[in-house]
Amino acid sequence: MAARGSVRGDRGQVAVEFVGMVPLILLLVAAVWECVLIGYAFSLAGNAADEAARAGAVKGGGACAAAAGEHVGGAWALQVDCGPAGDVYKATVKLKIPVFYPGLDFGELTGTAGAAMEKEAE
Repeated sequence: MAARGSVRGDRGQVAVEFVGMVPLILLLVAAVWECVLIGYAFSLAGNAADEAARAGAVKGGGACAAAAGEHVGGAWALQVDCGPAGDVYKATVKLKIPVFYPGLDFGELTGTAGAAMEKEAE
């Protein structure tokens, strides 16, 4: 049987493993957050395009861009392209893909939608 003082054991091993894993855990959290932001940007672009196409089909071009802007926050870089295409009013919304928060961008995504042309009752 070994003397008690001569066996070092694995004291402190948990602390060493924790310090080694913290950067990997933080990297994983950052990657998940970025995926959430990209998914949210897709959702915003699609919804803004739907709302813009509907407003444009009923009220015309000025309402199209305004409707898209109502549904996207000011921090998101927004570009709207609206116009009739036959009997359908089409809207295309482009948003910058954010890196960690809106305003720091690395790409662009597009949401498109169309709505049947309508006329307001007079």
